[in-house]
Amino acid sequence: MLTGKRILLVIGGGIAAYKSLELIRRLAQRGAKVRAIVTKAGTEFVTPLSVASLSGDKVYQDLFSLTDEADMGHIQLSRDADLLVVAPATADLMAKMASGRADDLASTALLATDKPVLIAPAMNVRMWLHAATQRNLAQLKADGVTTIGPNDGDMACGEFGPGRMAEPAEILASVEAHFSRSQELKGLHALVTAGPTHEPIDPVRYIANRSSGKQGYAIAGALADLGATTTLVSGPTNLAAPRGVKFVKVETAHQMLAACESALPADVAVCAAAVADWRVDHAANQKIKKGAGGLPALNLVENPDILATLSSRASGRPRLVVGFAAETEKVIEHAKAKRAKKGCDWIVANDVSPETGVMGGDDNTVHIISASTTDTWPKLAKGEVAHRLAAKIAAHLKGARA
Repeated sequence: MLTGKRILLVIGGGIAAYKSLELIRRLAQRGAKVRAIVTKAGTEFVTPLSVASLSGDKVYQDLFSLTDEADMGHIQLSRDADLLVVAPATADLMAKMASGRADDLASTALLATDKPVLIAPAMNVRMWLHAATQRNLAQLKADGVTTIGPNDGDMACGEFGPGRMAEPAEILASVEAHFSRSQELKGLHALVTAGPTHEPIDPVRYIANRSSGKQGYAIAGALADLGATTTLVSGPTNLAAPRGVKFVKVETAHQMLAACESALPADVAVCAAAVADWRVDHAANQKIKKGAGGLPALNLVENPDILATLSSRASGRPRLVVGFAAETEKVIEHAKAKRAKKGCDWIVANDVSPETGVMGGDDNTVHIISASTTDTWPKLAKGEVAHRLAAKIAAHLKGARA
């Protein structure tokens, strides 16, 4: 049941908008409180009166309505909900969401929200398969947006293929699944590290690596989706923090370790960051100039080992410590050795050789290694890897509490 759950439904401008009426009816039957935003294009397919009659609430349309803003401002509207559902999510709405545009009430509410978002795409098959739409889809998944569909089938335009909006029953099931899993880690604290570290050589140059942070950010978002109070400690990236997490930005390994220790106690720590192994012993205060003396000598020293430090704490050790092993050869063999050396409970191993496209890419193939098992998963989107790992963590912690 969805009794008392607040759903903000955004209805986009596509022929599939007629299905949104059935979705509202089904959500209401399950006890949800539905409030709707209908885009200008959406009103070409369903009337605000029909939506209001089924939802039992006012329908919002205009970003610049003085009465609506006084009654329920767009910021409050976007946050006074437990879940935002976009159905149908047209190509235009997806493009606005992916690029952060906010030129109408729907896109503004979606940009301003701090709550989970579920979209049900619906469009012509060629629009769905277009490279621009697929880029937008990948960005939305990286941002933590959940998708349902589209399905294959006949289009209103006469074509056949992927692009049909998921049926209301399917969307309802996805909404119920969201809420059923959202409490699994409620009351627990998760600590996640992500991204590279930048170790200064001088005020201009630094030692770093190719980590994008995508996998770690996705894991933080997935743990938060399961109800965990989640702290994400991140090195420099170009990513926006996932919704619902406490975000701590750092640059160096020393800063990351200090931030992790400040975030303790935690029930689980997932060390997905690619921490630089070395740093310059004494970084120059001024930019190093090229001179006739040849290359400057850099005295490198080891950085603190964050994974080993968390794993070996005499007190306050997280109940589950998960490390990552980015390898280019003998992936499982090297990862098993790393798990034993660091003292962590699990290692998530992956092949980051250039030909795999994992570093900076959207997909990953991982092996989950514990003291007794090795579980190899197929190639998956990093968001899906994150959700599977979060579910595995929840099952482990639940079993440990039993």
